[in-house]
Amino acid sequence: MYARPFIDSLDFARNGNLINGSVPIEELHRLVDALNDRQGSMQFAVRGSVNKQDGAVLRVSAQVDLHLLCQRCLEKMVLPVVIDTQLLLCSQAELDILEDEGDEVDCILADTNLDVIALLEEEILLTLPIAPRHEAGQCEVAKNDKLAAGKNPFAVLAGLKVVK
Repeated sequence: MYARPFIDSLDFARNGNLINGSVPIEELHRLVDALNDRQGSMQFAVRGSVNKQDGAVLRVSAQVDLHLLCQRCLEKMVLPVVIDTQLLLCSQAELDILEDEGDEVDCILADTNLDVIALLEEEILLTLPIAPRHEAGQCEVAKNDKLAAGKNPFAVLAGLKVVK
């Protein structure tokens, strides 16, 4: 079992702390349901800092190769995911104000017991495509469709036609 790191997010950011490491894919419980298999691990780093407006910020980066099923050919595919984002730590009141103003700033609620792995997992889930597919021309289905493109799909029915 993997020991999940928890941080006091405001204290972590204001002190400029850094946490990094590797976590097995099987420990990302919400993510594994979307995967074809649980192979591999995620490398991550979370660094705290303070921005120019004296706001506490977490710089979140992660790298992982996810094994998914292509929704076009239903074969295994690998989706490399790279995350590099800054998250502003806010109080609930600040989040409400930012939401009302429609700002495009990525904010999360400051937490004295923030689960770092859950935060990273959430960021990965937000990057997943709705219907993962191989790049154009890489699917077996696409290759077979090109071979059959010149044939009329109803040609077989012509042979079944009964003449009276």
